[in-house]
Amino acid sequence: MLQPRVPIRTLCRACSFAKPALRRSYAQVVDPVHPSTSDLDGAFTSSSLAEPDDRIGSAKEEVKLRRYTPRTPGIRHLVRPLNDHLWRGRPWFSLTAPKKGHARGGRNNTGHVVVRHRGGGHKRRIRTVDFMRQQGGKHLVERIEHDPNRTAHIALVRNLKSNERTYILAAEGLRAGDIVESYRSGLPEELIKEMGGTTDLGVVASKTAWKGNCLKLGMIPVGTPIFNICPSKDSVAKICRSAGTHGVIIGKGEDSVQKEMIKLIGETSSMDMTSLTPDQLMDSLTPAQLKRFEKVANYVTVRLASGEVRLIDKEAVATIGVASNVNFKYRQLGKAGRSRWLGIRPTVRGVAMNAADHAHGGGRGKSKGNRIPVSPWGIPAKSGFKTRPRKKINHMVVTPRPRNQGKRRRGHA
Repeated sequence: MLQPRVPIRTLCRACSFAKPALRRSYAQVVDPVHPSTSDLDGAFTSSSLAEPDDRIGSAKEEVKLRRYTPRTPGIRHLVRPLNDHLWRGRPWFSLTAPKKGHARGGRNNTGHVVVRHRGGGHKRRIRTVDFMRQQGGKHLVERIEHDPNRTAHIALVRNLKSNERTYILAAEGLRAGDIVESYRSGLPEELIKEMGGTTDLGVVASKTAWKGNCLKLGMIPVGTPIFNICPSKDSVAKICRSAGTHGVIIGKGEDSVQKEMIKLIGETSSMDMTSLTPDQLMDSLTPAQLKRFEKVANYVTVRLASGEVRLIDKEAVATIGVASNVNFKYRQLGKAGRSRWLGIRPTVRGVAMNAADHAHGGGRGKSKGNRIPVSPWGIPAKSGFKTRPRKKINHMVVTPRPRNQGKRRRGHA
């Protein structure tokens, strides 16, 4: 004899729990180390009334990811970084603008496609982020927000004097309630008076080189991680803005010039270097040497995340720390639809096209006809292929980023 069906709703009314124990959503957090544990375990205990404990599985201690029980195929491979500190409400409306027009589809002002595989996606609003950091004074971090237009997180900060709110790129570890400050326009008079009217670089670094502060590169100690770097003293930040990226200051031109000057004068003179004044050191150098040393002293050597080493003006500014959301590289979207929500359209292989559509197309079977990999327009597309003109040399690059020229690294498929 069949048992009578009892509606779950009646059970929920009869029980004293705040939510039905047998009802659960499709996205259930699961611990990959102990996948047998589920949200039903201990459902009828008093601890179930509290907020459920996040089950986080990680291969390393610093990598914290969130995985889900595969209730549906779309979340079977879904992996998200753990960012429970983010603001869950809407952005500050006056600092946003609607993202619409041809740019959403990868088109320019004439309607031609300039970036392929773009289009569609969820409605977004562009957050106006302050990459200049020109305004000084102390700013209070009110909250950390997710920006759908970039990989790193942004922070809503409020000027304690003018109560003006702006968005800045958040450093890793920055939280609501912290105080950040920008020293792009110079050191405040209060800080100079606090140091006794002198500007000792060591004391300045101990009072200003904190996480989230914006400093000139000449004021930042060697070995400090920086991000949101300006390439020149009058430009906005353009380098190391992606999630988890950062550069490291590995040398300053002033220090290397001082060593070279002492070494050069010591070889040509038998005088005691410690007894010479700066004016005497300058007089002992030729005009050509002085010009070269003055040029070198105006730059700071920075190693970027790609391995490239370049010279940047010491008057340019950068933010102390590492760009937030460092675990972004471990995320997995889980399904193709989630890519379409982000405005990413499918990419079709060239060998799957017709001969009229791609240089690799046509033929019988999957073959590109012994042709080197090229783009649809015939430009070589092998990994590491240099398209920069040979005569157009970037003198700011000391060591270019390593390129494998399409060869596979050892130990990688």
